[in-house]
Amino acid sequence: MKRFFTLLMPVLASGFLTSCQVPSSVSRDAGPVLNDSSMTASIRIPVGLKAPTWDSLKPKSDIPGWDRKIDHTYFSIQTSQKVIAITFDDGPHGVNTPRLLDMLKKRDIKATFYVVGNMVKNSYGPGLLRRMVAEGHEIGNHTVTHGTLSKMSEDGLRKELREAHNMIAEVTGVEPRSMRPPGGAIKNEQKKLMLKEFGYPTILWSVDPEDWKRPGASVVTSRLLNGAAPGGILLVHDLHAPTVDAMPATLDGLLAKGYKFVTVTELINMDESGSE
Repeated sequence: MKRFFTLLMPVLASGFLTSCQVPSSVSRDAGPVLNDSSMTASIRIPVGLKAPTWDSLKPKSDIPGWDRKIDHTYFSIQTSQKVIAITFDDGPHGVNTPRLLDMLKKRDIKATFYVVGNMVKNSYGPGLLRRMVAEGHEIGNHTVTHGTLSKMSEDGLRKELREAHNMIAEVTGVEPRSMRPPGGAIKNEQKKLMLKEFGYPTILWSVDPEDWKRPGASVVTSRLLNGAAPGGILLVHDLHAPTVDAMPATLDGLLAKGYKFVTVTELINMDESGSE
């Protein structure tokens, strides 16, 4: 780290540091760019995960978009920390999702939304996705049509994911880093293909309250609170009003138990299973 600041200080002193905006063609975590009209090329300062010390701590992954080795499937992660990821599927919904975002914002909770492309196409979709990103949430790929991936050909699978991926990136400026198969229906070969070609690990879940059956808000809350464990991934759907009705008690209950909410990408990066 000392060597890093020794290299950095002369450049900062020269007054070349400009906006931290990164062109769309450059990775968002690639670090700020130094520019000057007298310079023939840009100087990129590695920061954060790209800093010189990072390579000595975490091996680079051969999976695009990731800085560590990852598995092709996650139901949960192994961790000594009391962290949990809550995920919302099948939206965005024009009425339920804004209510949910207000609840999350009030509690400073970050979530992951697995959105469906055909829902994003609705008039309210782009605005809601941009709000999600602005408020620190993560957006994942849940296909365009919410079809059954296990019944699709490789080309059909690619089409579903690519169209949804491009739609999310175009609307938000941020590319999704993981996916969830609708209904959890997916083949192992498809998981490996998605990880290799898209950089997507398949995100399943450790707790399913079956909220889509509409058992009632109190039942949804009870199932989530009883099933929660460190490193877990909670599955719910912001498509359904009763599910959103269950969220205040659910979120407050988990906070009272000492849980910290993280996004799916953050959760994966906290995995202590030794898979790297």
